[in-house]
Amino acid sequence: MSVLPSIDPAALAAGRGPSIDAAEFAELVRAFNEVTARLESTHGSLQREVGSLKQELADAQARLRRSRQLAALGEMAAGIAHEIRNPLGAIGLTLEALTEDLEGRPEQLELCGRVSRAVGRLDGIVGDVLAFARDTRVRPEATPLQGPLLAALAATEDLIERHDIDVDLELDEAASAEIDASLLEQALLNIMRNACEAMCSTAAPHRLVVRLSSVELRDPDAGRVGHSMIEIVDTGPGIPEDVRQRMFNPFFTTRAEGTGLGLAIVHRIVDAHGGRLDVKSGESGTSIRVSLPVIFQGERMETSEESGQSLGDAVRRRVRDNADAGSGSRPEVGPGEESDRGAA
Repeated sequence: MSVLPSIDPAALAAGRGPSIDAAEFAELVRAFNEVTARLESTHGSLQREVGSLKQELADAQARLRRSRQLAALGEMAAGIAHEIRNPLGAIGLTLEALTEDLEGRPEQLELCGRVSRAVGRLDGIVGDVLAFARDTRVRPEATPLQGPLLAALAATEDLIERHDIDVDLELDEAASAEIDASLLEQALLNIMRNACEAMCSTAAPHRLVVRLSSVELRDPDAGRVGHSMIEIVDTGPGIPEDVRQRMFNPFFTTRAEGTGLGLAIVHRIVDAHGGRLDVKSGESGTSIRVSLPVIFQGERMETSEESGQSLGDAVRRRVRDNADAGSGSRPEVGPGEESDRGAA
């Protein structure tokens, strides 16, 4: 770039400004255009970054709302289940006594059998509800994720063979995280079986893709944080938007049988690990991503407490902490709790 002539302020005040030839003027225009282009580019980048942050904020708020719903519904369901189980037990005992009194009366015994089977089904539902609501313990340990992932896939082998599903594995063997391996295996098994069962209703080639990779995701408190991401992709019919909004709600199901608690439990397990659960779906299939922080982001128990973390308490504490963070106040740390908080 050529050097522009210096300008004397006194000369300008006297009206005797320097003369600029055509080449210097063109150079001045070019420099001005370069600065303008850089400013426009920076402005565009800032707009894109603001848009990305707004979307991430909306996603975090959606996860917070979902955690609140799960915590509230879990507590309510546990109370209702206990209230149902008590009279249900009385019905079962009375039915046993009645069956003994009706010995030798086949027609009446058949009616008792029907009632007994109905009581058994109700007891099974109550058991599922209590399993969802109970305080499962999370014991995080540094673990290669390939192990629980392959274990869950092996437990899905019956559906894979029955529906003639091709399985593609794309695994980063170095990917690891601080997790409870048994709980993660339970969550992945549920997701994989749902994916296999979804594909059985389509004529398209049945293909299950399982990916394991290491990524960095933004954390509202710690910036970009290392995560291990598990992605499970199927070629099923996809999930309608209205179903996608409710699929992790307890007791919601589109099937004729089942309690609708499987994916709710998956969500609670991932949330208690401080992880993220994302769903993308279209006509060509569904992708579910489970992202787990390499360093455990859930609540850690004090060394004096029993090893492990209450899954129910984890959800409730994370809801409370996120709500306090959103209001700008710092939550008080009670006895037996640490002051560090996980990502939303």
